Amino acid sequence: MTTSEIIGHAVARSDDLPLGGSRAYAVGDAMVAVFRLRSGELRAVDAVCPHSGGPLADGQFDARKVICPLHNYLFSLGDGTCLNGDMAVRTYPVREEAGQIVVEA
Repeated sequence: MTTSEIIGHAVARSDDLPLGGSRAYAVGDAMVAVFRLRSGELRAVDAVCPHSGGPLADGQFDARKVICPLHNYLFSLGDGTCLNGDMAVRTYPVREEAGQIVVEA
C-alpha cells in the first residue's frame, strides 16, 4: 500500500514515535496527542486539556491514562473521560499503516 492509499491523516513515520513516547500533531483542524504505549500500541486523544489548556502530549501516561502536566487531571486513553473531574477529551482511532502513524479525525 502506498501513502496515497492511506485513509485518514498520516501524521508521522512509525519510527518517529518510540516506545513510551508521545507527541502532538495537527490533524485537520484539531491538535491530537498520540501516545505509543510500552506494548507498542497507539492511543490518541485531544492534545489540549479542557480544564486550562495543558499540553496532554507532555503528560505522564501509562496503558490506561494520561495526566495533564498543569493540574494533574487524569484522562482515560480508552474513552477520554476524566477520572478525577467532570470533563472529557475526544479520542481518535489511530493505527500504523505502510510505515506511517495514521489518525482518523
